[in-house]
Amino acid sequence: MSSNSPDDKQDHREKFRRLIASQAETQAEPVNARPEQPTPDAGIRDTPRPAVDSRGMPLPRRVDEIDMNATRVTPAAFDHTSSPTVRHRPSSVVRRPSFNWRKAGGCLLRGLILATFVVVALALILAAIGIYEYFTIAANLPSVEDLRARASQFETTRILDRNGNILYEILDPNAGRRTYISLDKISPYLVAATIATEDKDFYAHPGFDPIAILRALWKNLISGGEEGGGASTITQQLARTLLLSPQERSQRTFLRKTREIILAAEITRQYSKDDILELYLNEIYYGNLAYGIEAAAETYFSKSANQLTLGEAAFLAGLPQAPSVYDIFANPEVTIKRQQQALVLMYQLSQERNCIYVSNNLQPICVDVSAAALAANEIETRAFQPPQANMRFPHWVQYVRAQLEAQFDPQTIYRSGFTVYTTLDPGLQDVAQQLVSDQVAALADRHVTDGALVAIRPSTGEILAMVGSADFYNTAISGQVNMATSPTRQPGSSIKPLTYAAAFEKGWTPATLLWDVPSEFPPSGSPDDPRPPYVPVNYDSRFHGPVLARVALANSYNIPAVKTLQFVGVFGDTGLVAMAKRLGLTSLTRDDYGLSLTLGGGDVSLLEMTGAYAVFANGGRRVPPVTILKIVDHKGKQVYQYQPPSGEQVIRAEHAFLISSILSDNE
Repeated sequence: MSSNSPDDKQDHREKFRRLIASQAETQAEPVNARPEQPTPDAGIRDTPRPAVDSRGMPLPRRVDEIDMNATRVTPAAFDHTSSPTVRHRPSSVVRRPSFNWRKAGGCLLRGLILATFVVVALALILAAIGIYEYFTIAANLPSVEDLRARASQFETTRILDRNGNILYEILDPNAGRRTYISLDKISPYLVAATIATEDKDFYAHPGFDPIAILRALWKNLISGGEEGGGASTITQQLARTLLLSPQERSQRTFLRKTREIILAAEITRQYSKDDILELYLNEIYYGNLAYGIEAAAETYFSKSANQLTLGEAAFLAGLPQAPSVYDIFANPEVTIKRQQQALVLMYQLSQERNCIYVSNNLQPICVDVSAAALAANEIETRAFQPPQANMRFPHWVQYVRAQLEAQFDPQTIYRSGFTVYTTLDPGLQDVAQQLVSDQVAALADRHVTDGALVAIRPSTGEILAMVGSADFYNTAISGQVNMATSPTRQPGSSIKPLTYAAAFEKGWTPATLLWDVPSEFPPSGSPDDPRPPYVPVNYDSRFHGPVLARVALANSYNIPAVKTLQFVGVFGDTGLVAMAKRLGLTSLTRDDYGLSLTLGGGDVSLLEMTGAYAVFANGGRRVPPVTILKIVDHKGKQVYQYQPPSGEQVIRAEHAFLISSILSDNE
């Protein structure tokens, strides 16, 4: 191996210079016109003679140093025995190549073009599919011609008892009211209230609201199908009411909604907004047999529709969504809150749009806070008088109507000519009504003014009798309120059997000994409860010493009942609340119940409590209460048929028998 001593380096440099000079001389020689054949020791005349090493091997060609574009070599390239020249220079920082924005921009542009192409292609495909489906569906739609003639055609729905006796005819010609009036004879307040409540973009959209539809679809998606309603415009409601069959109206399918939207678009194309609004306001149902706004104004306020005030208009505009629920005579608190909601919607729209435009008034309707407050107070302080209708067992009829609306679209119920066979036994109903009246009269000295009664067939869940109050038409006792279904009230000692049933499941028997003696309990049942102790007393203000569980329940002693609840617990899988829920009591939803729950410290409805007792009478099997046996349409086609279920075994049959046996004790 050669070294890199200074002498060697000097020799290399001299040899490198000689090679350069030799190459220069070779390049200066003339070049023959015709090239000669190369020989091992002679180079081609038109090219420099290559240098060779000591063994005769050719060395790399060199070029003149003045050629700035030539490859520069060191002497090591010409002598394989020499070492490369090493020059020591400070190291420089290696820089990464800068980002090529132009190249990246080009890639991004190509990607955007491709994505745009894909989106446009998909849009065209979806549009083609949509157009095809549109014409396919539209080909089978009813005509939107002459909607006014369609609006006057309807069939009366009849509610019957189980024996086929007519209890009530919805839209009875002798009781129902409908008077068609033109839009210019309707109060602008009512028009503004209807638009704010039902369809605030009525004058702008093409019959349907795409944004509202997408919002409803999104709600339906994220709620798993539990939600998603509220996207129907006024025009869609009109199309559904007048152009779809009763069976189709009750369907909640994509096809039905699509047909409804197409019909609404066609109605908008062929009718003016004023025509649509006039038809809607004369067609919609406002409850209490009032069809159309004129009949509603007469029914509720004894005046014409053109005389309605702001408060009255907001009241009426809130009714059509659920007429049997928003019934001022049966559910006054709920109905008044609905009117206040309508006023809030009017105020919000007025603020958003700088007053509400209505086509039948020269000036827009402006609603400020002061006007809304006065309108709310007007309805809240008004004394409404129920219309006198030929209705037998009115509480029952109203309850059946509410059940129908839960199963079908309200417009379908009130227009479709249904015959509804209910579970009510008229003979038992008459007896029940008389019993309630007699008992209220007998207890008048104790300031009892009202009462209710429910009778259920345990094996099928059929409600055979329901008395909601002592007198439906007695406003002094709020007789229109159905005390059998709402509001919920404390059940008193009637909940004690549920407590003992829970104890029997944990090993107690009717022979379990309990001590009816003065006792103190932590209010919640927890030993760590810091509150003052709960000290129950018996209704007779006496203590009865050691008693059997059978005796304690049969005599409704309070102290043993509290001890029983302390044993089973209020909450938990084996507690009283869990037992009540299994028996059908859904109203016990609070999380702060204590030991007083077994003495009636929670609110339930009479119908729920009757259903719970039916479980004891049915061997521990629960069959939910039912009101409707069968529904047929005006053509005799069966729409609904109740099939009694076998029921769910919610408690053991022997425990149900023991409770029933104890409750039958008369001594």
